[in-house]
Amino acid sequence: MPIGSVPSVIALVTGASSGIGEATAKRIAREPGAELVLVARRQERLDAIAAEIGGATVIAVDLTEGDAPATVAEKVEAEHGRLDLLVNNAGAAWRGKFGDTGWENLERHMKLNFDSVAKLTEALLPILRRSAPSSIVNVASTAGRVSRANSGAYSASKFALAGWTDALHLEEREHGVHVGMVLPGFVATEGFPQKELVDKPHTRWIVSTPDKVAEAIMQAGPGGKAERYVPRAYALAAASRVVMPSMVRRALSGGGKAFTPSTGSDES
Repeated sequence: MPIGSVPSVIALVTGASSGIGEATAKRIAREPGAELVLVARRQERLDAIAAEIGGATVIAVDLTEGDAPATVAEKVEAEHGRLDLLVNNAGAAWRGKFGDTGWENLERHMKLNFDSVAKLTEALLPILRRSAPSSIVNVASTAGRVSRANSGAYSASKFALAGWTDALHLEEREHGVHVGMVLPGFVATEGFPQKELVDKPHTRWIVSTPDKVAEAIMQAGPGGKAERYVPRAYALAAASRVVMPSMVRRALSGGGKAFTPSTGSDES
């Protein structure tokens, strides 16, 4: 549902206590009639952001906990009775080679970056359908299209999120629920300061900002777009992976091991 088209539009943002989530909450709050539901673990940060934007429903939960999706859905139902926009932004990344970190690190990523997103969406889907036309935006990553050494577990979770997002859109369009996706590249956030890139003049230009990702989220949600890369030029890397996989592998084998594209947030 386009924001501003009805007297009151309810939007829920996860990972809202910092970075992309905070920027997104503030961006949506500027729209006429918007009411926010902010979800993350840090109560004090959520309370501060809610005060800054003029009020919001605050839900401090760890989305990986089993009862979290039901808790969020019950609060949304009780306080608002509808949901027009769900932004699945919470996520995290922990670097490491599979040979060193093994299945445990892979499972850690999947639990937060994919499982918790799917479980929360499942809990909120009945409300979103009832509120249709409505929208869901899943914040993936360029690492969900192109994988790098030392961040394979993170990429696996974002690849899964990207594939599921495409299918979910096809399934939910008949119910009036649009499902879009945003794929940030390097974004300077609390969890991903990108210091290695920002400190160098020749790489500083490839680092984007949370505010630009927030605008892309608006385009992929209320704007009805299928997906947005941030910056948009990162789409070339994803296309190259499909048409020239060997060349991309050679290019990525040269270094950059400490670099990680931004995720939605550094917390759940």
